[in-house]
Amino acid sequence: MERVAAPVTISEPSRASWSESVAFVLMTAAFIIAPYAGAYPVFLMKALCFALFACAFNLLIGYVGLLSFGHALFFGWASYVGAYAAKVWGLDPALAILSGAAVAAGLGLVAGAIAIRRQGIYFAMITLALSQMMYFFAVQAPFTGGEDGIQAVPRGRLLGIFDLSHQMTMYFFVLAVFLACFLLIYRIIHSPFGEVLKAIRENEPRTISLGYKTDRYKLVAFVLSATLAGVAGATKSIVFQLASLTDVHWGMSGEVVLMTLVGGLGTVFGPVVGAITIIAMENYLAQTGQWVTVIQGVVFVVVVLLFRRGIIGELANALKIPL
Repeated sequence: MERVAAPVTISEPSRASWSESVAFVLMTAAFIIAPYAGAYPVFLMKALCFALFACAFNLLIGYVGLLSFGHALFFGWASYVGAYAAKVWGLDPALAILSGAAVAAGLGLVAGAIAIRRQGIYFAMITLALSQMMYFFAVQAPFTGGEDGIQAVPRGRLLGIFDLSHQMTMYFFVLAVFLACFLLIYRIIHSPFGEVLKAIRENEPRTISLGYKTDRYKLVAFVLSATLAGVAGATKSIVFQLASLTDVHWGMSGEVVLMTLVGGLGTVFGPVVGAITIIAMENYLAQTGQWVTVIQGVVFVVVVLLFRRGIIGELANALKIPL
């Protein structure tokens, strides 16, 4: 009797991996082609920095379920330290960025150790309070420059070879930093560690009952998120040759929340799309003045009411593919 071969089916994890790989290749190609297609490199670099910031924030809220209202603390202070290290200490741009990331990691360890003792709105308020404390310290600290900030930060030469004063060289350096951190976040999400984080998000008491020390996992996730946010902040200070109070203001924390929600909370590519959308609005609607904030508020309300999954979440749901 002739045996009929069973139809080949693609498992959900394989399908997810395939779709995410294709999306990553398309995203990378788009960023490589964009400056040659007429996009302004400075705009693209700003979008990449904030996309990394949003991805770092999404690692915490999207995969652990912890809403932080104080991520400007890590972004802003890494910006200050990176700018100071490049201008005053004369460090290589890569070392300046690593210095900012290290400070962000230290602040994340302290803030996380305090904040994870509480949950929900209490966790959010603790992170906001710590961020505001450091904001007022930044206003008074002499090395931050107060309201003037740290200006005229030199871009320098990467590894003593690549002159970052050239826009395209700087752009591809920022793109390399973004892609490296994006892949790191992707690896964290899809590792056994990331699976535990998702379990904590879904049902923390059950995860504890399985023997996991959830506080340790949440603290590590918090520090990782803070460190990557620090990389984004320090890179931004090198790109724009400026570190200012705007970077540590609570409004920056609110902006990254908006980017993540607009793009798609808990999705891999959502924060990238959300960051590009918000930065594009700020850039191309700048002539409207303060109306930019109003328009952003309207977009936020529309997304919350009608598109709960965000841009990428709704797109993935419509196409029936995991992103």
